[in-house]
Amino acid sequence: MPTRSEAIAQYPEIGQLIGGQFEVGNGRSEADVLDPTTGEALGQYPIATEEDISRSLKAAEEGFHIWRKTSAFERAKVLRKVADTMRVRKEDLARLVVLELGKPWKEALAEVEQAAGMWEWAAEEGRRAYGRIIPSREQDGRQLVLREPIGPIAAFGSWNAPLITPSRKMAGAMGAGCSIIMKASEEVPNCALAIGKIAYECGLPEGVLSILVGDAVMISERLLDSPITQGVTFTGSTRVGKLLSERAVRQMKRPIMELGGHAPVLVFDDVDVEATAKAAATAKFRNSGQVCISPTRFFVQRGVYEDFTQALAEAADRLVLGCGFEDATTMGPLIDSRRVNAISELVEDARERGLRIPAGGKAAQREGYFYEPTVIADATTDAKVSNIEPFGPIAVTSPFDSYEDAIILANRLPVALASYVHSENVHTVNRAIDDIQAGNVICNAWRVSLPETPFGGHKDSGFASEGGIEGLQAFQNVKYAYMR
Repeated sequence: MPTRSEAIAQYPEIGQLIGGQFEVGNGRSEADVLDPTTGEALGQYPIATEEDISRSLKAAEEGFHIWRKTSAFERAKVLRKVADTMRVRKEDLARLVVLELGKPWKEALAEVEQAAGMWEWAAEEGRRAYGRIIPSREQDGRQLVLREPIGPIAAFGSWNAPLITPSRKMAGAMGAGCSIIMKASEEVPNCALAIGKIAYECGLPEGVLSILVGDAVMISERLLDSPITQGVTFTGSTRVGKLLSERAVRQMKRPIMELGGHAPVLVFDDVDVEATAKAAATAKFRNSGQVCISPTRFFVQRGVYEDFTQALAEAADRLVLGCGFEDATTMGPLIDSRRVNAISELVEDARERGLRIPAGGKAAQREGYFYEPTVIADATTDAKVSNIEPFGPIAVTSPFDSYEDAIILANRLPVALASYVHSENVHTVNRAIDDIQAGNVICNAWRVSLPETPFGGHKDSGFASEGGIEGLQAFQNVKYAYMR
C-alpha cells in the first residue's frame, strides 16, 4: 500500500478520451478535483466543449460500424484482456479510488476485482448472445430470432463506485457489440479514464469508446438529442433519472436506469443478534454508506430490538475514521461538504423529534469530509431519515411485532432497489422473497451485485438490468427473420 504522499505524486493528468485519443488542456476551461480526505485539490480537469462532444459522437458512429461487424469471439478477446490488465494494475487503480473517493485501501482493491470481473463476464457472455429457431408452419420455412446491438450508447455514471459503475456500463455495452460515450463523474474522473486507456491498450478499435468530463447537463442534452445515440444508461438519483428517461423516450431511445434506493432490512427474532449486527455494520458503513444498495432502514422484531440496536451501535463505534492509505482506517470520508451537510440535516431532524442516537451523530473534527458512523433508534415514519435516502453513514432502527407489519414497513416507500431479510426460518425467508417489492431481495447475506447476476430496481428505483445475461440483452435489439 502506498503512502498518501506517494499516491498524490503519481496522480495522472486529467483529459478527454475521444475515440481513443487522450487530450488535455488545449485552452479548455478547467475545474478542480477535490481530495475528500483533506478537501484540497488533487488536480484539474478540462471541461468538455461542444466540439469535444461532436467529435465523440462522430467517433461512436464510426466505431459502432467497426465493432458490430467484429465477431463476438474477437470482441471477447479484447474485453478479457482488459480484465486481465486491470488485475495486473490493481494497485494503480486502487490508488486512484482511494485518492478520488476516499475508500479504505482494502475496499478499493475489492472494487478493482469486482470491476475486472464485469469485463471478464461480458467477454464470455458476449459470445453467448444466442438467438433461436422457431419451428415454421411451412415445411421449407425457417423462422429465426436474432439479437443485434442497438447502436451507440450514452452512459452516465455516479461517483460512488468509480470503477464498478463505468465497467458495468462499458463492458455490458461493448460485450453486446455497441459503441459507447461515457460521461465520467467529475468527482472521480481519473478512475473511468484509467479503464478507458487500458481498453485501447488492449486492442479496442478507435471510436468504440469515448470518455468525457465536464458539464453533465450540457453533455447529456447533446448526447441524447443526437440522432447517433440509440440508448442511454444512467446510474444516479431518481429525479435525474426521470428527466433523462423522459428525454430519451421522447426520441424513442432505450433508457436503462439504475436509480436511488433506501434499503429496508428485516431482522427476525430467531437470528444470532450479535453476529447479524456486526455484519450489518460492515455492510452499512462500507464506502461510508455512500452506496445505493446500502442497508439503512433496519426493522427489527421487538423481542431482540434493543439488543440488536445496542450491538449495531457498538459495532459502529468501533469503526476507525481516517485516510484510506492508513492500515487502521475502516471508514473513509464522504465525497464532499454537501454530503456532510445533508447527513447533518437528517441527524438534526432526528434530534428535534427526540429520537435516540446511540452512536455517532456529528461531523468528525478533522480536515476533510468526515462524519461519524451514526445509528438513529426508534425512528418514526415521519422522520426525514425514514423517507430520504441518506447516502451516508446512517443506520436507522425501528421495532416491529408481526411479519405482516414488517412487510408493510419494507414496502412503504416508492423506491425498490435492494432489500435484506435475516431469519433462520426458511418459510419466513420464502414468504419475504415473494412479498417484498424490490429488484433485489438478499436473505441472510449482504452482497447484492455480482458480474453474473442482474442488477436493477423496480418502481422509482429504475427499470431494466445491468449485469448477467439481462445486462447484455439491455443493449440489444431482437430481430425476427423468416426464410424459405
